[in-house]
Amino acid sequence: MPRPAERRDDERIAPMLRVAKLVGPLGEQLIRVRNVSAGGLMAECSQPVSVGDAVSVELSSQQIPSTVVWIREGTVGLKFDQDLDLGEMLAGRKPRHGLRARPPRLRVGCRASVRVDKVYYTVDVHDISLGGMKVEPIDQYCVGKKVVVVVESLRPIKGEVRWYSDRKAGIVFDNPLSFDELAEWVGKRLELASLKAAYQKP
Repeated sequence: MPRPAERRDDERIAPMLRVAKLVGPLGEQLIRVRNVSAGGLMAECSQPVSVGDAVSVELSSQQIPSTVVWIREGTVGLKFDQDLDLGEMLAGRKPRHGLRARPPRLRVGCRASVRVDKVYYTVDVHDISLGGMKVEPIDQYCVGKKVVVVVESLRPIKGEVRWYSDRKAGIVFDNPLSFDELAEWVGKRLELASLKAAYQKP
């Protein structure tokens, strides 16, 4: 498993796995993977975790049960419950011809405003990634339309409706969000949820 001071041949994999999803006791967050080996990985976490936490990491659409084994200044070391076949994982990450690899999606429960031409939709956001989001409800005629999405605490985001199914729609952003931008937004949501829960306690 990668340690902060070590250099490993596996580091060459890091650029291909730069952003992943971690699911822990406090919910979902994006992590920035710095290096990975068959037995674990080292990553930058945007939200706090604790040594000993049982977590799950999403890499190449695989859910990998792991444990937090060390923490150092926002960087964490995770040990996979079972060693990975890195060759198989990387092969699974390569997108099919003509398609881009889909970034990890975070499930969220929030509202947004979507402007399509001169029409405004108030929608529920089901999930969000660096490259897009899934929303509901919206009309089928919006497919292929340019939109502007406004979510609380995020800048207005320009994009395009790419697909529609049963009142749900997928919006692809013209310019992907940065890791720091989305991580900060998720952090604000967790803080608000924590404050609300504390306020509601008898």
